[in-house]
Amino acid sequence: MIPQLVTVRYRRPDGRRRRLYVPVLPVLVVLSPLLLLAVLGGLVACLVFRVSLVGALRGTGRLLWALPGTRFEIAQGRTAVLVRVR
Repeated sequence: MIPQLVTVRYRRPDGRRRRLYVPVLPVLVVLSPLLLLAVLGGLVACLVFRVSLVGALRGTGRLLWALPGTRFEIAQGRTAVLVRVR
């Protein structure tokens, strides 16, 4: 199952907090031309570096399948960022 929603929460240095909800499907539709170029670039890279195309696609699929439930937290000084994939 592909992720449906990415929540980005961050705290600015002045202490104010923001929360952004990013739906994945509309972003993929808007960025689909770039996604197509990235896939073609990946295919060319697999051929140049002699990597199994099926193995690379399988690994990418497993990575996308594992994304829901992932949580990234980064804090530096008074600034903090939390990214949650649902």
